[in-house]
Amino acid sequence: MSSTTSSEHSKAPTVGGYARKLSIKPKPSITIHINNYYRSKVYTTGSEITGHVAINPQTDVRFDSLQIVLLGTTKTRVDAVSVPQSTAHTFLKLTMPIPESSYPVPRVFEAGMNYTLPFTFVIPSTLTLNACSHHVANSSVQEHHTRLPPTVGSWEKDDFAPNMSRVQYAIKARVYRDEDSGSGVVSEKILEAMREIRVLPAAPEDPPLNVNKYDDLYTMSKSKTLRRTIISPRAGRVTVTAQQPGAAMLSPDGQTATSTAVPLDLAFEPAAGSGDVQPPRITAVSSKITAVTYFSAVGVNHYPNLRNSRRSFGSEGRGSYSGTTSASTGPVGTIRWDRQFTAQARRDSGYGSEGPSSSSESDPMVPKKRKDSTESPIVYTARVRVPVQVPAQKKAFVPTFHSCIASRVYVLWLTVSLSSGGATAHVTLGVPLQIGVRGSSGSSDGDRAASELPPSFQEVEEADEADEFWRPRVLGVPAVQFDRSSAVGAGGLPGYADLDFRRRTVAAH
Repeated sequence: MSSTTSSEHSKAPTVGGYARKLSIKPKPSITIHINNYYRSKVYTTGSEITGHVAINPQTDVRFDSLQIVLLGTTKTRVDAVSVPQSTAHTFLKLTMPIPESSYPVPRVFEAGMNYTLPFTFVIPSTLTLNACSHHVANSSVQEHHTRLPPTVGSWEKDDFAPNMSRVQYAIKARVYRDEDSGSGVVSEKILEAMREIRVLPAAPEDPPLNVNKYDDLYTMSKSKTLRRTIISPRAGRVTVTAQQPGAAMLSPDGQTATSTAVPLDLAFEPAAGSGDVQPPRITAVSSKITAVTYFSAVGVNHYPNLRNSRRSFGSEGRGSYSGTTSASTGPVGTIRWDRQFTAQARRDSGYGSEGPSSSSESDPMVPKKRKDSTESPIVYTARVRVPVQVPAQKKAFVPTFHSCIASRVYVLWLTVSLSSGGATAHVTLGVPLQIGVRGSSGSSDGDRAASELPPSFQEVEEADEADEFWRPRVLGVPAVQFDRSSAVGAGGLPGYADLDFRRRTVAAH
């Protein structure tokens, strides 16, 4: 009796049993395969991405259309006081059209069969004007907004990116079925696959920024008093002024970066009555790099790193995030000081009282006379170059960029230690550091050469073919068919030589 009861209970359905049955129900499979792809693969301007979409249904799947796209999307999140704001901006959409003749008849993916469809995309050099449709301050801002931004937030090494700002490139494959909703036909997505890729587009070196006193992110010049101790008399006053260095250029894969050098103009004014004080020598120079990421819930119409950036990006709907790492500096070398007489000394001596060439007031390296002190009769000036190496082996640096809702800029901090007769001073400057990406000099793993950098917005605007250049580009319909093969047998891809690829679609919404 008990044996029978036990047997009956073992045959009774259970919730767990239903769960196990549902979990083993076969599901259609769709995957994206990229040729010559590996984990650390990086694509750049002109890189060709080839591969195929594989569909392996376990049951018959009726469908109406299939779409393969390369998407570039910027996503931001601003934790505002009232409510968090999340924004997604699709700045790039390359679509590979599939001709009607390529679909199987009837449009059913049959169980036990393998279906493959090849694709090819090329990373473009620029976006169309549709990628930036909001109001901007000038054409320079729009030109930057129509450049491809780099991947942000998906690198193997730390790229200083906050969770509130991401730039993602991905290949997506979608299968749709049309359903009658009563009020019309609605396309229902029944299958989808995504494969994320990393993109580091070529970024040319831009002209130096026009930094002024309102640009509170940078400190281009600073003066300090040389003293032995806090209470000891001052030995003099030194002024250090930095010029913007050339861009540090990343390799197309981002693994290495060229060094750069910061020109420093030094001016030393000995204290009046301090005797024969010698100009200081540089005892040490240290450097670090701060990466500043700006993000916004709405389109930004200016360069966020200029003017009162901290105030504007501290408001609701906008934010910024910074991360700092140390950098290495090379030897400065021996300073060669030039001795000059001040304007007052020239007038007192009776020489050079006329004409601009006789006065050191026109020399920007000579400190201006301070009303609260007695002017020294002489001033020493010098120029040095400080070599700096970006630590690309430790961090994942992306190029300086400005897009519609996200930007990345870099500040190079230099701390210069000076000493003269036991008197010391430490001067810290914050200099704009531009990071670019060299164009690829050749092709490998199917990548196209990208040695030529994209034309500037002004050049395209002035060209006779401007309208043609900015017209949305359409991918020519390839002569391609689904390759249908048995799941047991060996499948294959259609020959790529048969594909007639012309221009690619670049659209944004």
